Amino acid sequence: MRLCVSLGAMLVAGALACGAVAAAPGQRSDLAEKPASVDIELVIAVDISYSMDPDELALQREGYAQAIVSREFLQALKAGPNGKIAVTYFEWSATSDQKIIIPWRLIDGPETADSVANEIMKAPIRRGSRTSISGAIQFAMPLFDEDPYRGLRRVIDISGDGPNNNGSPITPVRDEALGKGIVINGLPIMVREPSQTSTDIENLDWYYEDCVIGGPGSFVVAIQDRDNFKEAIRTKLLLEVAGWRPEQRVVPVAGAQPRISCEIGEKLWQERWGR
Repeated sequence: MRLCVSLGAMLVAGALACGAVAAAPGQRSDLAEKPASVDIELVIAVDISYSMDPDELALQREGYAQAIVSREFLQALKAGPNGKIAVTYFEWSATSDQKIIIPWRLIDGPETADSVANEIMKAPIRRGSRTSISGAIQFAMPLFDEDPYRGLRRVIDISGDGPNNNGSPITPVRDEALGKGIVINGLPIMVREPSQTSTDIENLDWYYEDCVIGGPGSFVVAIQDRDNFKEAIRTKLLLEVAGWRPEQRVVPVAGAQPRISCEIGEKLWQERWGR
């Protein structure tokens, strides 16, 4: 489901109201084996490709750091069945370029939230070539096996400003993650117009909806205005932590047929760069 950041206040209220529901979307099937110790295992995967300008990279970092320490986030955290989450944060670009900035950390209140936010802000900002969303998902999946905490839900939170143009095709990798009970949510960054010298596309939110996200309650929060960058990130994290389930799902007119080719990024790269 695509969500407009201008509706952030309404979404926050809905998220907090629904945060205490135990049967959350994407609930794991192995809970009978071992009780969950956290409400969500959240992998935050952020795009640092060269198509992201330095200002966008800084806003992205600040957005996540500020969201984690916000009053609304801490309220949503407290409203959960366990009142705590596990989070890890990594940056990605090409299929072979992923770097963990924050290993698995427990957030259970203001002090641990401050610690994670400070770690995010202290890491040097870097950039990488190409855009491999599939590579980011492939990198994220085994991270859950390394998490010392067991959550009610497993979620990959992917942000990016372009379609997959490197590595494996996106849909088989997405489907592999969904088969493991992992929910994928998306934060498409659409603050610049596509150019003839890039692989940016119009309607990147459609691409994320049809080709990237998936799982029960999955959703997209699109950033279409640089001024709303941080608000969009905060809204998205609130919805994920509270386990809010959108009442309606945006479905392509043709059913399962994507509105945009899920291989458009690879095709554009081949057309413009010949490799």
